[in-house]
Amino acid sequence: MSPTSARVTAVDTYDIRFPTSRELDGSDAMNPDPDYSAAYVVLRTDAADADGCPEGHGFTFTIGRGNDVQVAAIDALRSHVVGRSVDELCDDPGSLFRELIGDSQLRWLGPEKGVMHMAIGAVVNAVWDLAAKRAHKPLWQLLADAEPEWLVRQIDFRYITDALTPDEALELLRQGKEGAEDRKARLLAQGYPAYTTSPGWLGYDDEKLTRLAAEAVADGFRQIKLKVGADLADDVRRCRVARSVVGPDIRMAVDANQRWNVDEAIQWVKALAEFEPYWIEEPTSPDDVLGHAAIRKAVGPVKVATGEHVQNRIIFKQLLQAGSLDVLQIDAARVGGVNENLAILLLAAKFGVPVCPHAGGVGLCELVQHLSMFDYVALTGTTEDRVIEYVDHLHDHFLDPVVIREGHYTAPSTPGFSATMRPESIAEYTFPGGKFWVADLNTDGKTDGHPDKKGHVA
Repeated sequence: MSPTSARVTAVDTYDIRFPTSRELDGSDAMNPDPDYSAAYVVLRTDAADADGCPEGHGFTFTIGRGNDVQVAAIDALRSHVVGRSVDELCDDPGSLFRELIGDSQLRWLGPEKGVMHMAIGAVVNAVWDLAAKRAHKPLWQLLADAEPEWLVRQIDFRYITDALTPDEALELLRQGKEGAEDRKARLLAQGYPAYTTSPGWLGYDDEKLTRLAAEAVADGFRQIKLKVGADLADDVRRCRVARSVVGPDIRMAVDANQRWNVDEAIQWVKALAEFEPYWIEEPTSPDDVLGHAAIRKAVGPVKVATGEHVQNRIIFKQLLQAGSLDVLQIDAARVGGVNENLAILLLAAKFGVPVCPHAGGVGLCELVQHLSMFDYVALTGTTEDRVIEYVDHLHDHFLDPVVIREGHYTAPSTPGFSATMRPESIAEYTFPGGKFWVADLNTDGKTDGHPDKKGHVA
């Protein structure tokens, strides 16, 4: 079959859940018992293997029962994708992005925010995965090699031209081409700086915190992060323990996961100031632009970081315009996929704010590394004060898992977006019919096929 005749033949979805709550992995002040999960999508095509790869893989991240809703949202987009030309999709993913955000009846549920927007991101990311596979390049390289004019056409500038025009974006990308080949060589040789949250989950006891923090430093990480926000006295004790382990030269960020009102955030951060936190992450509602600005003004020199729950490019634009953050944290699966994250990276570059992505979860490390590496090679040209979050969970379920060496992400070389999950993992952890969940239900004597109110079966 010729490439020009290839079509998308199916959009298959999977509800994949991992029982991470049982070890308190991922626990924080707002999310005490998350079961890391992926609403997973596969674009199947009738393209021959010789044309590249016949499938595009994407997903969005939830922490359990949210998958019920998220998978239904992805299913609602199926009619927009099945039957589309593979060549046309891969040549211009922005056309599908605009069509999906423009479905007026589904747009009403947002617009461009929440469950439907995350579903759009999953589908759009699957198209980029397919495009990179067919180009025989990892996604970061596909983006870095692309012509600036083409990248600008992938972006929806509606609602953001008061902060970033297409001409400004084009100029930033043209400037980013200067020296790109040298930076690509440095990236391949050195990798991209990482920090780790693995020691800092709120449910871990002091022994586990101490052991994992010491291991992080020994492994070459120059920054760790602790979850805070449930109990001030407990946070003071845990920060003291962590600082005593890592010493004064390792950056230590703290993350409240939206727990506080504005005045509480200011008081709490000042109470932790003796431990020299590098940033306070998500101190209040991710929608509160002016609240973040007030916190930032009050808690310096502690930096304010946010973004993993910011809904779209428009809120990011306002956070930047209002001077509400020092560190911008994109998420590969929260907004409308690669296309919208390109807009956000360009906004951050325009305002001179470093991007330190949110990762962890299921596959978020695998995805977002590509966006930061593109940013370094072909946009901002720097890793100064830039790090990608790393959490050591669930990577073995992916065919192209992240590789960390001496506290750095190694640049992926496998074509695609590193999104393809192992077939055996899909079979094992699809809920509720996967092998793990069926065995778990039988062990517990459950008969209804659904998790309890906390989102898990045990």
